[in-house]
Amino acid sequence: MPEGTMMRRRARTAVLWSVFIAVHVVTAWLGWVLSAQPMGDVVLVYRPWTASALAGGPVMGVTEEWVYPQLALLPMLLAQLPAVPLGVVLGPQGGYLVGWAVLVTACDLLGFAVLVRDGGTRRRRMAAWFWATALLLLGPVALYRIDAITVPVALVGGLWLARRPRTGTVLLAIGAWVKVWPGAIVLAALAAGRRVRDVLVASATVTVVVVGVLLLLGAGEHVLGFLTAQTGRGLQLEAVAATGFLWLAMAGSARIEYSHEILTFQISAPGAEAVSAALTPVMVLVTAGILLLGVLRARRGTAWQRLLPPLSLALVAGLIVTNKVGSPQFQTWLIVPVLLWIVYDRPRARTAMVLVALLCALTFCVYPLVYDQLLQAAPGAVLVLTVRNLLLIVLLVHGVRAVVRTPTPPVRSRVTR
Repeated sequence: MPEGTMMRRRARTAVLWSVFIAVHVVTAWLGWVLSAQPMGDVVLVYRPWTASALAGGPVMGVTEEWVYPQLALLPMLLAQLPAVPLGVVLGPQGGYLVGWAVLVTACDLLGFAVLVRDGGTRRRRMAAWFWATALLLLGPVALYRIDAITVPVALVGGLWLARRPRTGTVLLAIGAWVKVWPGAIVLAALAAGRRVRDVLVASATVTVVVVGVLLLLGAGEHVLGFLTAQTGRGLQLEAVAATGFLWLAMAGSARIEYSHEILTFQISAPGAEAVSAALTPVMVLVTAGILLLGVLRARRGTAWQRLLPPLSLALVAGLIVTNKVGSPQFQTWLIVPVLLWIVYDRPRARTAMVLVALLCALTFCVYPLVYDQLLQAAPGAVLVLTVRNLLLIVLLVHGVRAVVRTPTPPVRSRVTR
């Protein structure tokens, strides 16, 4: 490679790294200064859970029922390592907040290094720019939530499906034991026909090991508690299915109430419980339908690299649209399928890039910028959330449409291959 080309590549890579690090610094700082405590979960929930475990008290997911898969506790505990010395200067809460931001940033940098290794191809550099942009647009919840840990894990796992399918699947399965959504990429890989046996064996091995360790630790009936812990919860304020009830709340026909058990705001209105109860079976049906479409496209000879990204995006969007929970950090799930789409099939990824970028920006507007107004069902805030939720449905439709329209090889090439 000519020396001039190498120097330009190094300069581009240096700029990428600088921007990516700067985005993390700015986003972490915004968590401290914006209203509505966008980093509140870290100090109000994660820190007490880890403090309890370290002090010999209840261990979430082991001795207590928990809404997260058990491996989610590990990064929460790891954040305590830098928090101890930082706490001397910043206090216990401040030390843990900075420790968490450092941990998430370190994980992102490792994932970023895999994405842009050796300067990266043009597609990988575009993916890197998109990642930095999406983080900045989404704001503090992109860092100050457990979901942030799963983004680089799922990204590297998805990239390694190309050359190291077993290792890639192991990472995705580990991610799913932190927050369930990376399992959607595993399902997409199976449906797309990517080394099915390797993917099945790797994911099953991780599950057996994790469950076995949990049983040895005495988790017993709590091993799969995260699958049922939220079954009886109500309809969260920001969920797509709650949109109509928010408009009723503006008219005084519905209420927004805080659940001290789930620690979130929910809708209280006639019909809300029925809608909440119906969403879980709807989610199963939507997921099954999308997977079936993927299997049919794979059987027609579609290359797995072209099928995996839109199929993953459709599955993840389906999980969000049909969810009774509408937490803002769910938008981080959408970033990884788009990154994979850029890397594997860049020309077809443009619409998804625009839609996900808009979703990140709108979600930032909802939380934390107008969240206080949303709790009062103020018209402007409800309108912003309504547009965001409608755009999620548009993204789901686009993902399904992209799966259906994924190109297949010409008949002649399939015959002569």
